[in-house]
Amino acid sequence: MRRSAICSTSRRRFTLFLISTRTRTELHKAQKRKRRRAEMRITLESDYALRILTTLAKHDEIVGAGTLSEETSVTPRFTLKILHKLVGEGIVRSYKGVMGGYRLQMAPEEITLKRIIELIDGPIAIARCLDTGETCRYKEDKTACIYHHIFDAISLDVAKKLGAITIADVLNQEYKI
Repeated sequence: MRRSAICSTSRRRFTLFLISTRTRTELHKAQKRKRRRAEMRITLESDYALRILTTLAKHDEIVGAGTLSEETSVTPRFTLKILHKLVGEGIVRSYKGVMGGYRLQMAPEEITLKRIIELIDGPIAIARCLDTGETCRYKEDKTACIYHHIFDAISLDVAKKLGAITIADVLNQEYKI
């Protein structure tokens, strides 16, 4: 009788595990679908990257990843992921060792919002058909779509404005929109 109780409990646990795994997978797929539809949004990762760079610009000394994580309210793991991308692009420099951390490699006046957003999210385009890898769903000829030139002009305007604002401008609140 004792064995059947153990087997029954094990089966329940296994069944619950399968249900929770399926639920997680379905939630993950739903989140992916939602992400694809949000074409005109700047991702949370870009937002966090800009926060991290602004925090680094405030400090003259080397700043640890833990400190950056606390000051920006970004999880430590996500902070490290973003810093890895910024170091790879030559925007931030990493220092190893006990007193290691991160520091801006470029001047805040040289780092534009456009550069960071494009580094993290890719090209700025408000419609999927404007992305170089996509084709217009209406017709293969992008000039046939009556909205293509409108969306293209808006995307270029957004990119131009983001390219005119630097991290230093944000810190000094000297930007024009």
